[in-house]
Amino acid sequence: QVRFVESGGGLVQSGGSLRLSCAASGISFSSYVMGWYRQVPGKERELVARIIASGRGTEYADSVKGRFAISRDNAKGTVDLQMNSLKPEDTAVYYCNVHPPMFKGIWGQGTQVTVSS
Repeated sequence: QVRFVESGGGLVQSGGSLRLSCAASGISFSSYVMGWYRQVPGKERELVARIIASGRGTEYADSVKGRFAISRDNAKGTVDLQMNSLKPEDTAVYYCNVHPPMFKGIWGQGTQVTVSS
C-alpha cells in the first residue's frame, strides 16, 4: 500500500525557517523522482521542488529558488525540504509524492505551513 506521511509544518514569522520531512512506504523509493508540492485553497497544487532518484539532481520553482533545498535518504525512504527566508506567500499545505504523481488519488494528509508577516 502506497503511503506518504508529511511532518514538520507550523507557524513561523517571515524570514524564518522550517524543515519538512516525508516518509514514503509501499514503493521502491530509490527508483523514483520525488517532489514536494504545495496547495492553497482555491488553487491548483503546484510543484515546489523535485529530486532525482540518486539524489544528485534537483530542480526548484522560480518562487523558491535559492531559499528551499530538497534532499532525500534512500536508505530510510525519506525526502526533506529545508525552507529558509520564508515569506507569507509560502503559506500553504505541503505534500510529498513521486514526480510526476502516478499513484492515482494517493496523497498524504499534508503539513500546514503558515508564515506570518
